[in-house]
Amino acid sequence: MGFSERLQKSWYSPKKDWLSLALLDVSWVYGGLVKLRRTLYANGVMNSMRISVPVIVVGNVIAGGAGKTPIVMALAKLLQDQGFKPGIVSRGYGRKGSGVLEVLCDTPVFESGDEPALIKSALSAPVFVANERSEAALALLAAYPQTNAILCDDGLQHLALQRDIEICVFDERGIGNGRLLPAGPLRESWPRNVDFVLHRGGFEVGFEIERKLADHALLADGTQITLTDLAQHELTALAGIANPESFFSMLLERGLRLKETIPLPDHYDFNSASRTFHAGQWLICTQKDAVKLWKTPFAQQCTIAAVPLQVNLPEAFTTDLLEKLSSLAIVK
Repeated sequence: MGFSERLQKSWYSPKKDWLSLALLDVSWVYGGLVKLRRTLYANGVMNSMRISVPVIVVGNVIAGGAGKTPIVMALAKLLQDQGFKPGIVSRGYGRKGSGVLEVLCDTPVFESGDEPALIKSALSAPVFVANERSEAALALLAAYPQTNAILCDDGLQHLALQRDIEICVFDERGIGNGRLLPAGPLRESWPRNVDFVLHRGGFEVGFEIERKLADHALLADGTQITLTDLAQHELTALAGIANPESFFSMLLERGLRLKETIPLPDHYDFNSASRTFHAGQWLICTQKDAVKLWKTPFAQQCTIAAVPLQVNLPEAFTTDLLEKLSSLAIVK
């Protein structure tokens, strides 16, 4: 087990874990810097930009992913169904370059980042990326002036862009040992004030969301194959996400036969992979992985099936969110 894996294990172990205890002093220094930074923004020493439409930030307070992007996609669809014209901004983690870029359906994934590419492939909404999300939001509004709401995929700690609604997302791991980085997984202290909490169980506050796999998978050419048909094949499962084991468990629960599971680091680019697969082999992965895998030599060696992840937002949450958003739109 490498140091990174051992460190993450300590985050979700009891507080007496020796590695977490050894890093407590560093985490206290980190916590002080986080508080100082927030104070500087609050007092106007560091600039924070207000844009002309409501901004909804979907983020988390733990290091790594917690399933934010599927929620952003579900929220965008919800807003479109309600007559809003949302746009999505993101940092585009792992992409080459740092400037403002509009993500189109044919934008190379290495230029956009995997999550913006996934969002664009699934939604008819403008998607812009930039290191400074405020710059991405301004560029989006300039190009699509009819946009009347901005969804920010991640960015709870990106205080340079002012926000009207904050949604904090947790997966089943919760806050782990409750300590700040690097002694624990927290980017900032919890609890803190946010407008909404969405979680996958184990929290006493907020709204519990339902995640499930679709009844079909997608192939590179857009063809759909049912999970029932996929169950006839022996599959190798790949996942370059924050919590690969959760994806593997969902596949097994749907009756799929996994002869091998390959957990990979979040945002894994696959171009550096040394592994090869024999012709005719079936790989199954997330859509986030597929937007990269379909463009690698793997796609020539085997069949790659991507299973969409469906998120059902609680009705009580969507009612409260739409009510708050409508009031903001009227004020602005």
